[in-house]
Amino acid sequence: MNFEQAKALLAAHGQEHLLRYYDELSAAEQATLLQTIANMDWSFEEELKNPTDLTGAGRDIKPIKGMDLPEIEARKAEFEAIGVEAIKAGKVAAVLLAGGMGTRLGVDGPKGAYDIGITKPLYIFEQQMKNLLEVVAKVGAYVPLYIMTSDKNHEATTSFWAEHNNFGYPAELVKFFKQDMAPAVDYDGKIILETKGMPAMSPNGNGGWFATMKRAGLVEDLHEKGIEWLNIYAVDNVLQRIADPVFVGATIATGVNCGAKSISKTNPYEKVGVLCQDGDKPDIIEYYELTDEMANEKDENGNLAYRFGVIMNYLFRLSKLEEIVEQKIPVHIVEKKIECLCEDGITRKPDKENGKKFETLAVDLVKLTGSVLPYVVVREKEFAPIKNKTGVDSVESARELLKLNGVEL
Repeated sequence: MNFEQAKALLAAHGQEHLLRYYDELSAAEQATLLQTIANMDWSFEEELKNPTDLTGAGRDIKPIKGMDLPEIEARKAEFEAIGVEAIKAGKVAAVLLAGGMGTRLGVDGPKGAYDIGITKPLYIFEQQMKNLLEVVAKVGAYVPLYIMTSDKNHEATTSFWAEHNNFGYPAELVKFFKQDMAPAVDYDGKIILETKGMPAMSPNGNGGWFATMKRAGLVEDLHEKGIEWLNIYAVDNVLQRIADPVFVGATIATGVNCGAKSISKTNPYEKVGVLCQDGDKPDIIEYYELTDEMANEKDENGNLAYRFGVIMNYLFRLSKLEEIVEQKIPVHIVEKKIECLCEDGITRKPDKENGKKFETLAVDLVKLTGSVLPYVVVREKEFAPIKNKTGVDSVESARELLKLNGVEL
């Protein structure tokens, strides 16, 4: 795309300001800007005009049946045998969703590269790979690993993995792909300029991970390998049990299209999304959508009816993902503090929200699969999210849980 073509395209969308500083840019910066404009996804315009109703209005929400710890323990040998067989047969792959940055942790780099060690280095990526390698050692077979990065952290992530020899994993089994980016806009719908030569672009959420894999040609790779199940997991939980044979086996044995690792809510008002039924389909309802009556409702065993809190560890049937990949999932429009070019030509992060970002969420894929197994795990053994530096769900709390699980820091 040349300058005149870019100018015409932007004029059609009312975004001509993106070229305001074009003449001040170097040739390389000009080329990058033109390429960014050429690749721009303009679907955000429709989202602004007709935003998805995310209030839950019109939904027929009911509790969902799941698998609690006593049943899992009683059938552990059965499930484990099924899971081990599937992994050994090469039917299971893992997908790490690692497009995020460590900004909230005070570092400018991939979140997974954050060092949580105390007496020695221990990176988030490293600890998760230790968890996966435990499964490899137990089963006697490797699980292909696909890692989703973003434009903001791709080079840093791939370099970090190379520097650390893929944390002991065979290089030929690790493949990286970049998630799609979406522009950030101000409250008038104008794309924000982050610098003179670059619009403010951000990862478009983790909901499009499979569509992005498909565009990257990796679905063909899955078929060549004979993969039937994909275990996706988030980078911010250092206790993730990846390709867990018991979880894999339970999901396969129950015949569902999706398995969802869950923690049993500790109290009715815990701030976590919970699995439920919307009519005849599974869904996830956010904690703030639960009425007092629903939050306190009990099942026949005296447990909270809405208790299956999701932890971003799902097992998806590949054939179902291929079936639903073209279906639209909700776009969440969120207000954020977005770094922007100020009048003095300097890029700064504002003190308050100054615009909107557009994100899709992996949890929204669950409904499209049509069937899910809520699978309860022991919170203290599998849930140590790192979202903040201190306090709740922080580096501090994760370190304590790692110590509880015998990890040397």
